[in-house]
Parts: sequence; C-alpha cells; structure tokens
Amino acid sequence: MSNNTMLNTKTLAIIATDGFEQSELLDPKNELEARGAITHVISINGSQTIRGWNEKDWGETIKVDKQIEQTNLEDYDAVIIPGGQINPDILRTDAKVVDFIKSANDEIQIKAIAAICHGPWLLAEADIIKGKKVTSYPSIKTDLKNAQANWQDGKVVVDGKLITSRNPNDIPAFIEAITEQLVS
Repeated sequence: MSNNTMLNTKTLAIIATDGFEQSELLDPKNELEARGAITHVISINGSQTIRGWNEKDWGETIKVDKQIEQTNLEDYDAVIIPGGQINPDILRTDAKVVDFIKSANDEIQIKAIAAICHGPWLLAEADIIKGKKVTSYPSIKTDLKNAQANWQDGKVVVDGKLITSRNPNDIPAFIEAITEQLVS
C-alpha cells in the first residue's frame, strides 16, 4: 500500500486551542493527510481559528473545523492531542474535552488516542492512564506518575490505544506509531 492511500478511510480528530505547539499539530496533520487521512481540527469556546505557539513566540493561525460540542465520537478513528504548555493546560479545564477523551478511550472504533509533549496532561485529567505506559515532555513526568501512569523516556510509547511522545523531535516516530495503529 502506498503512503498516500494507506489511511484513506480514516478520519482523525485533532483537539486543540490557542497555544498549541505549531509543529506538533501541523506536522502530524499534514503528513497524515498526505497518507490519505481526513483531519478535523476541533476546538472550544466558539473559536473559528486558533493560533499556534512556534517555539518562543506566537505562530500561525489555523482554521477550526468543528467545536467540541458539535463533534460525534463515532465519526472518528483516532484522536490527536498536540502539546505546547498552553494548549493542553487550557483544554484539561474544559469538561466537554475531558469527557470526549474519556469516551474515546471506551469506544471500540477509536484505534488511537495520541498525545505529544504536554498533551498527556489531558490523558491524566481524563483518568485513562492509571497503570499505562506513557511518555511526555519531562516537566510533566511527575504529574503523570501522580496519575499512576508508568512514565518512560522514549521517542514514542504505545500502550493499547494510547500513543505518547516527548517533543517535536519525536514527531516522525509519533506519526509512524499513529499510522501503524490505524492500519493494523
């Protein structure tokens, strides 16, 4: 199967708000779309656009496809949570987002819940990492351990449908793990 058709029946929900780490949203989105996936950027608070954080300053503004309350979990095969400090810190205080992540963990058709950098904060908030192997940006390691996760230092850690990565340098491994999970 060629790279540009392997995911042609898959639809992915990318949950984000202002302050997402630009490379952690755009690189997976663009590469997974190049492999045939359909992606929807899903946000909160009626935002029509959201603005990324590009390492040390504000970055690109991107279009939002749907609001979390307009989203049906049954329409998706995977959920992706980009990091950055700002994005997941805001999202983990939104009950609709947390409920969406909890429900995604229980849904059979959801093959992957992928979070990178600070994104695993949402997994902890949704209480779905207890006893699971995860990785993250090192500064939230203690938070994840306190949520009873088995934190590991690796480019990508897969435990069941959970896929986690540490930082932008791990994006290629992150994308490969998502793809592998969706085609298996």
